[in-house]
Order: sequence, then structure tokens, then C-alpha cells
Amino acid sequence: MNDRATSEAFIPFTLPENFLLGTATSGLQIEGGDQRNSWYAWAQKGRISDGSSPIVANDHWNRVEEDTRLLEELGVHTHRMGIEWARIEPEPGRYDSDAINHYRHEIGLLRDAGIEPLVTLHHFANPLWLEEAGGWLRPEVIDLFDSYVERVVVDLGDLVSDWITINEPNVYLAEGYVFGEWPPGRQNPIGYLRGSRIMIAAHERAYGTIHRIQEGAGRSARVGVAHHIRAFEPGPRPGSRLVARMHDRLFHRRFLDPMSEHSDFLGINYYTRDIITATMNPGQLFGSRSLPRDASTSDLGWEIFPEGLFTVVLELYDRYDLPVFITENGLCDRSDRKRATFIYEHLLQIRRLLDRGVPVERYYYWTLMDNFEWALGESAPFGLYECDFQSQARTLRTSGRFYRDLCRAHGVTPELIRDINENR
Repeated sequence: MNDRATSEAFIPFTLPENFLLGTATSGLQIEGGDQRNSWYAWAQKGRISDGSSPIVANDHWNRVEEDTRLLEELGVHTHRMGIEWARIEPEPGRYDSDAINHYRHEIGLLRDAGIEPLVTLHHFANPLWLEEAGGWLRPEVIDLFDSYVERVVVDLGDLVSDWITINEPNVYLAEGYVFGEWPPGRQNPIGYLRGSRIMIAAHERAYGTIHRIQEGAGRSARVGVAHHIRAFEPGPRPGSRLVARMHDRLFHRRFLDPMSEHSDFLGINYYTRDIITATMNPGQLFGSRSLPRDASTSDLGWEIFPEGLFTVVLELYDRYDLPVFITENGLCDRSDRKRATFIYEHLLQIRRLLDRGVPVERYYYWTLMDNFEWALGESAPFGLYECDFQSQARTLRTSGRFYRDLCRAHGVTPELIRDINENR
């Protein structure tokens, strides 16, 4: 098999029968309707670049049945979804049984459709009461998060066996406590270090709680973290290799090393690579990030670099020896001219990994439909379905049809390769 797919040499390939193809979403980014979370408050301060708010988003909370049919139309085998802490526990110690029953209904619909759920318990958003009390810099949050996790697993554990405790703790802390672009909007690197210790401890506690509850009820469970991993490569300037290793240590391994000791799978969110070149600027951690001049990029300017997925997964599997879920991989591409090729090229790297004996078990495309993309609001279309946020109409893109047919074929057929070439 060729090491790299090129626009001139697409090749067919199959995926193992037990390999699951899916989509990923988060609760806050699609649900709408909740004002008791940190991101609604952030939007009210005018901190979203396009002036939008998550108060409506995709109105998924009221359209669960419709959106489950979208998943059925795609033919996905699994779907990653989020539970919103602010809905489950809108006030400290008060749990909302109606919200819990709503999530039971949603997960039940997935089960009825033959779609395996993967449930995320924290995906960047906090209850407002927690945010106002200091958020993830308070040691007490370990107990608070554990109580929330326990309630969710007790009430939903008969429907869910696979769990992600925390999504991208490195991104959450960097954006909220270093760059100040996300709530709580601080620029204090000490907060990043302190918050990382607390989030690591919270994951460890939640891992034990989930297994205790599930195994006590005679049920199996697999628990992990969705780690944001970038392919870091050193630039040409002297000292760049050392600086790239430092960035890797602070952004990746600070979380991976301890959290993987309490994980049943390695969740990897992979989007791009950064070239890290040594500088004298401590504000950049002595390294600037760039991309090659001739790089193909997304609408957000992120390099499309599928080979990086192969490199990072191989390295991390060698280090941690855990089954691998690609818990996010997607492209912001309003024209929809690059997305099908993007999916193909990244899945080809997974085929290479499988051929090397790496147990990659799942692939989740980010995301099902255009959503509220955090500080970018409604301006960053990653979806297989286009969403008109005014009418809430969902329209399957050409790339969505490609992914649908890929899911049905469990691989890439010559016919799908013709579709890629025709629609590029």
C-alpha cells in the first residue's frame, strides 16, 4: 500500500468488520436552550467573533428525533455525544430528573437505531455556578465533578458502556487560562498548570467511579480521555528541536502520561501539525508556530496533514499500549471541495496503522452538522450536513454522501474514488 494518498493516486481499501465509523458532537455546541452555562455567559459579554450565541445553536434539544434520523441516513456505526453538566446539575447539589430523562431518551434512540453511543461528560462547558466559584482551579471541583459523574452513570449506565470523562483538557486550559480567548478569559500560565493537576485528578477519580458503578451492576465499561494531539515538528533554526520537545511535554505529555494510566482506550483528536521554530519570546514559550508555505489548508488556516495522524498514533501507541479511538478528525470547509479527500486521506493513514498492528478501533468525524464552534460562533462549518441556523434546515453535503457510502461499504471503493475526483 502506498504510504501517502495523492490527488493523482487514490486507491481503494477496506476496513475491518469490527472497525466502527461514526460522528462526533458536543452538547453545548448543538443543543441550544440553556442559559446556565459558562459559554452562554461568555456570549452575553460579546466574546463570540460573529456575535452569535449557543442559546439556539442547532436546536438539537428539541430536534433529537430528527437528528437521530440524520445519523441513520449516514449509516454510522457509532456516535459520540455530550452530556451537559449545567443541565444535569443547574444548581449545586440539585439534579434535574427531566434533563436526565431527556438524555435517556436520546441515547435510547441511538440504541434503537443500532448506533453505539460514546458519551462525553465534560466538553469545555461548565455550570455557571461552578464557573463563578473558580471553576477548575478549585480543588473541590474534583469532588463536585465526581458527584456529577456518579449521578449520570447511575442513571444512564444501563444504556452506555463507553465514556469520555474530559475532552481536550490541554485546549480548555490553554484557551481559558493562557490565551484568554475562552471563559474564564484569564491570561495566567500558572492557572494552566494548576488546572491541569486538578483535571488529571478529576479524571482519575471519575475513572474509578465509572468502573465501580458499572461493574457493581454487572456491566462492562471502557473509560478514556479525548486528547487534542497536534503533530509538532521542529523548524530549521538552532534550538527548535528542543523547543518542540518542550511544547510536546507541556501541551501533550503533561496530560497523556498520568491520564493514560487510568484509561481503557486512547482517545485522539487530530486535526493538523505545527512547525515550531525557536525564538527568544517567552510569551510563545520560546517557539513560534507556523506551517509550510505550500501547505493545503482549511478555512481556518490549519494545515491539512494526514501523515501526522499516522505519526502521532504510532508514537502514542508504542508509548501507552492502549486501543485507539480517533475521537475527532474534521475539516472546516465551506466550499465542501476538500472534505471528502480529507476523510479519505486520514482513513488511509488508519489503514496503514492497522497494517502495522496498531489497534485503532474507531473513527469519529467532527462533526455531524455545522454547529456553534466556540469563540468562532456559527462561522466555521465542519459539518457533513450544512445547517441554516435561521431556518434550522439540515442539508447533506456532497462529502456527507461520500461518508454515508463509505460507512455502508466499510471502506473506499473504486466508485467512491470516482466521486472524490468528480467533486474536488
